[in-house]
Amino acid sequence: MRVECPPNVKVVEVPCTGRVDIIHILNALEKGADGVFVIGCLEGECHFLEGNLRAKKRVAYVKGILNSLGIEEERVDMYNLSAAMGQRFAEIVKDGTEKIKKLGPSPMKDGQKA
Repeated sequence: MRVECPPNVKVVEVPCTGRVDIIHILNALEKGADGVFVIGCLEGECHFLEGNLRAKKRVAYVKGILNSLGIEEERVDMYNLSAAMGQRFAEIVKDGTEKIKKLGPSPMKDGQKA
């Protein structure tokens, strides 16, 4: 089953969510993303052992940065799925898009905040 994403969603594939660094998330927000969702393996099932746990800590750290800047931390989140959970992926994308739309444009775009 191929899951279609809304046109305003950009999927960036990485070998492991453990490769997603804090700077990648912040750069995405600064360059125009209104929100960033990191979606990785189920906890305990990472092919690289602890990559998704590192990503989870990094996402929490970015949430703290956003909070300290007065920006909604809900703009960044992490989800854990298996490759067989395409329908759940579609739900996360749909719900996440709606949540971000309600928050409005990111105040970090083009360095507007900070």
